[in-house]
Amino acid sequence: MDLKDTLKQLKMNESRISAVLGALVVIVVGVMVVNYFRNLRPGTTTPTAVNTENTATSSADLKHTIQKGDSLWSIAQKYYNNGFRWTEIKEVNKLTDADVLTEGRELVIPNVSAASIVQVSPTPKAVPSSTPQAITQAPQADSKDTISGNSYTVVKGDNLWDIAVKAYGDGFQWTKIAQANKLANPRLIHTGNVFTIPR
Repeated sequence: MDLKDTLKQLKMNESRISAVLGALVVIVVGVMVVNYFRNLRPGTTTPTAVNTENTATSSADLKHTIQKGDSLWSIAQKYYNNGFRWTEIKEVNKLTDADVLTEGRELVIPNVSAASIVQVSPTPKAVPSSTPQAITQAPQADSKDTISGNSYTVVKGDNLWDIAVKAYGDGFQWTKIAQANKLANPRLIHTGNVFTIPR
């Protein structure tokens, strides 16, 4: 059989070949769609590494059910008194997007033993001074730069650190403001927001 005969056979059976290939495409697409929606259904689990990881969690680990308004920061603050440990919760639960939490989902809160917490304190050093220096007062902030009331309206260019400096004289106190106002994302504030300033 030469090339001419082969092409002639293909041309004569073109409609059958097209029908078979079309059916194969429909079957493949159908299988892909079914698998996609099977994985989206809430409450179902598929055998993945996450399941084996969950069975390996220690019995001392805590569980937390996500409520409306929860963020990984607020959950870490609740269990560890340290919002910066939200990354541990994200890693243990294999979350891909820390800003998207589904209400009602149960998260594993990893237990932290005292041995894993390392506190480092600097060793004080005495620095000799050859001549006594006069102690000068640091300049006081203007009264317009301080917040004395229990609320504050955000202006353009503000961030929680600056507001905490104005309210408490200490930028690290921004977490108090974030908690008091139940901010889901402390990095995102808008001009015109009125925040409660806890005292």
